[in-house]
Amino acid sequence: MAQRALPQPAARLGRAVQAAGALSEVSGVVLLLPDGETDSRRRPSTLSYAAQLPLARTLARAGARDGLAVHVVRYRRRGWDDVPVCLVGHGMGGRAALRAAGHTAVTSVMAMAPWLPEAAAPEPGAEPVKHLAGRRVLIVHGTNDARTDPELSYRLAERAKKTNRDTCRFEVHSDGHALRQHRSEVVALAVDFVRGSLFGGAYARPVTDAFAAPPPLGLRMPLAAGFGRSLRN
Repeated sequence: MAQRALPQPAARLGRAVQAAGALSEVSGVVLLLPDGETDSRRRPSTLSYAAQLPLARTLARAGARDGLAVHVVRYRRRGWDDVPVCLVGHGMGGRAALRAAGHTAVTSVMAMAPWLPEAAAPEPGAEPVKHLAGRRVLIVHGTNDARTDPELSYRLAERAKKTNRDTCRFEVHSDGHALRQHRSEVVALAVDFVRGSLFGGAYARPVTDAFAAPPPLGLRMPLAAGFGRSLRN
């Protein structure tokens, strides 16, 4: 008797992460894409989902008055066409966010410690970058990341910068894959980037400088200790 393939789970966002004082009308969306495995067919771990909730709640609070909706993605990403979308991904989710950035609804993408294949040069098998044109792209990577190679994210950013000047990359010195050592600075950077990209606010000076600086300066911008302390909530 022939076996029938089981249906694959559909994309599911679930309820938006709520914050006190949030507007009922949505003006912008952040989709958080959790980390994953390089080669696995197992269902996503609940821990990888839960790991994104602290950042999701922080972003939801920061953008509550602007009408920001924050979702943590399950299985695969699905966006909207009526409001601008910012994709934020970590690890494997960072690569997925960069790949999905070509969708017409996506206006910005933030990849944290993205997992990328070894082919980071412009050769067959390399990650595409032309679809990033017209989007704001920010990559952040710990210099001591032993799981995903920060040099590969630099090479991708270097290629992307050639076709999209709105590309920058921050380095978190001495931090690892999870970016725990300087978590508050990374979260502050995410908040600043999301609010500036979706709602037209002014970026913090280091972000503005990173976008404006030519390679390699704008692609190896150090994330300074204490970043975000002087930013208004």
